[in-house]
Amino acid sequence: QLQLAESGGGSVQPGGSLRLSCVATGLTLDYHAVGWFRQAPGKELEGVSWISNRGDSTNYADSVKGRFTVSRDNAKNTVYLQMNNLKPEDTAIYYCAADIAPPSRSTWPDTKSFSSWGQGTQVTVSS
Repeated sequence: QLQLAESGGGSVQPGGSLRLSCVATGLTLDYHAVGWFRQAPGKELEGVSWISNRGDSTNYADSVKGRFTVSRDNAKNTVYLQMNNLKPEDTAIYYCAADIAPPSRSTWPDTKSFSSWGQGTQVTVSS
């Protein structure tokens, strides 16, 4: 059974950077695209970024384009989310999840085609 676990969250000042990791255990992540999502207090879950299983295709929410970069190292069964120039509105719990649909049928930024969610990691951006 594929299990995902996020890490790398923390508290930073506006303009700071963090790199989140999403490590897979149980099964290889090679065949799955991976999505990053976040949920801020009182708000719905939001799709942040998506990366194809080979890493040759990525998608980003408009709110993070130019600031966040998603990447993956399949040899390490790990997906990363590099977050630069963080803003207070980026404060949220960040989750990764495996996409069980083929790329052409992914529902990202909707969550329907995603499974094996991690437990989340808190990111707080505040001065």
